[in-house]
Amino acid sequence: MNIAVIDYQGGNVQSVLFALERLGMNATLTSDPAVIRRADRVLFPGEGEASSAMQSLRAAGLDKVLPTLTQPFLGICLGMQLLGRHSAEGPAGGTELLGMLPFDVVRFAPPDAAHKVPHMGWNNLHDLQTLLFAGLGNPTAPNFESDSHHLLAPTAADYVYFVHSYYAPVGDYTIAQASYPASQPFSAGVRYRNFYGVQFHVEKSGPVGEQILKNFLTANLT
Repeated sequence: MNIAVIDYQGGNVQSVLFALERLGMNATLTSDPAVIRRADRVLFPGEGEASSAMQSLRAAGLDKVLPTLTQPFLGICLGMQLLGRHSAEGPAGGTELLGMLPFDVVRFAPPDAAHKVPHMGWNNLHDLQTLLFAGLGNPTAPNFESDSHHLLAPTAADYVYFVHSYYAPVGDYTIAQASYPASQPFSAGVRYRNFYGVQFHVEKSGPVGEQILKNFLTANLT
């Protein structure tokens, strides 16, 4: 399988590459549009800040390339947020994003001092949808493998690792949720056509993250 990991000087790429190696997969770290277009799967990792990430993407011309891709595509953490329309992060007025999914990224506003920003650490996923999350939640749910919109029940085992101060609200594009604080759900996973995104770090999320990454590489996600 030909896997491209997008290099725009803004992602936690080594951890992602190591995670792929643990699955027995090799990937090409690249900013070359031709290499990215030829890939069977595209991974878009991200750490850092939205405005500087967008500057790097525009400088490489990737802001024009990424929305045109047709193969399965997975944005990770900031890489997920960059798929949206606008982020409150950045200079006054925020940052215009890639516009590939119809959400605006906003900052957490905790109700009390007990809830810190960033939201950091292990948190449980719930309301899982699509084959990206096969094997999680309730893997014995009827017709899960044939019904990509089947809503899964959460389990206590489905914990993943988050580090973020900004988030995408829940909407029609949401395929997984987490909550912070406990009463405030946000999009932990999103999808539009072949474009998927997860707010958490699959590469740092133990067996659950490994299962999600394996699903991305092997499931029929288009």
